[in-house]
Amino acid sequence: MSYGQQQGGWPDQSWPNPNNQPYSDPGPNYQGYPGYPASAVPASPGYGYGYPTPMPVRQTNGLAIASMVVSLASIVICGFPAIVGAIMGHVARKQIRERGEDGDGMALTGVIVGWIVFALSMIGVALYVILVVIAVGTASTYEPSPYSTY
Repeated sequence: MSYGQQQGGWPDQSWPNPNNQPYSDPGPNYQGYPGYPASAVPASPGYGYGYPTPMPVRQTNGLAIASMVVSLASIVICGFPAIVGAIMGHVARKQIRERGEDGDGMALTGVIVGWIVFALSMIGVALYVILVVIAVGTASTYEPSPYSTY
């Protein structure tokens, strides 16, 4: 029976060390194990895997932002600038693929919203023109003569 070890060969941490001092780092002047050169002592591996390398920051395409803003603003203002937003969105998506930038979702939003708002504004203009033509066609232009007897 050995007093400094527990079952399995592990040292008993509750057993006091011979000098009655707390365990500490040997310090920078430690030369290695007695009888071995310091270069023969293998370096202890560090804990964990270290810090992760930071991801490179990708720029957001400015044309994609402008496309989305113009398309969404044309909902409130008027429908015709939406075609500009849709075209800018198409150009932005091409630039994003070529340059590897961020902002594809914003460009796609600009394209979809732009074309939908432009189509709705064209339908609205067509309905307005049809209503004006119908109103003009049904308006009476007959003016009775002051000399007619009826």
